[in-house]
Amino acid sequence: MGKKVAVPQSLSQAGKDYLVNHGMNVVELPDTKAETITSKAADVDGIVLMTEPFPNETINRLPNLKIIARHGVGFDNIDTDYMAQNNIWVTITPNANAATVAETTLAEILDISKNVTAISDHMRKGDFNYKSSHMGFDLAGKTLGIMGYGRIGKMVAKKVSSLDLNILIYDPFVNSAEYGKVVDKETLLTNSDVITLHMAVTPENKQGFAKREFELMKKSAVLINLGRGSLVKQDDLIDALKTREIRAAALDVFDEEPLPLTSDFYKLDNVLLTPHIASNTTECMARMAVDSASEVVRVLSAESPKWPVNSINRK
Repeated sequence: MGKKVAVPQSLSQAGKDYLVNHGMNVVELPDTKAETITSKAADVDGIVLMTEPFPNETINRLPNLKIIARHGVGFDNIDTDYMAQNNIWVTITPNANAATVAETTLAEILDISKNVTAISDHMRKGDFNYKSSHMGFDLAGKTLGIMGYGRIGKMVAKKVSSLDLNILIYDPFVNSAEYGKVVDKETLLTNSDVITLHMAVTPENKQGFAKREFELMKKSAVLINLGRGSLVKQDDLIDALKTREIRAAALDVFDEEPLPLTSDFYKLDNVLLTPHIASNTTECMARMAVDSASEVVRVLSAESPKWPVNSINRK
């Protein structure tokens, strides 16, 4: 076939092997920034894209491009409608990471409820008394609010159902749930002890978790965000943490990644920070790599993709 596909060097070998075994010429790049792709692989037919922004004008320098296969489920870094207008498929890997992200969500909930990382860090510095002034809290009997009840939200609810937590769910497109009770947004905000975000970013909810939402939360409540940084208005969250409007937060995603070392988040002792690791397991990375690679192969073989997020009018 001989089609050319740009992938990041960090892509799991399983994905690279899949492409090669299906006759693709793989171009490995240090990253998938738009300028890197256009300068080093302008003649590519397909791209396996990570989380870097992909500006619309990028395609003017990629005349052969037919598919952008997102390595993951979020696609807010791509204008899918614009790509469709230019006959470029955009796909995701919806089945590859839900269980892993749910596990990481649970890990961060457990960590922040017991201050595990913070206490460990202080122990390494010789501060053995830090634990006495920074006690954790029990989860049993508390209420977990899950905002967004898609694949990941459902998996989180299932996994935490054995922890004796009450589960509230807010999702404007959901009326019932196997685990937990579906409620309105305000009910969830005012009654939850831990709130975890798993919504897709839309124009309606972009930076929609802001000052009002923090004011509605309990002062003892915790926010967990492994979804997208743009779901939360970061300045308002920083203020809420500084003033103890809420107890704490655990954040895996940010407006700018990597999170700049100048960020005020680093100055706070009530926030757990991780560098976008929600799906960072060997198995999950291999699944996402193969699934995104398989979408590239389908499209470049003149087939329709399995997991598109836009629609192409074939001529």
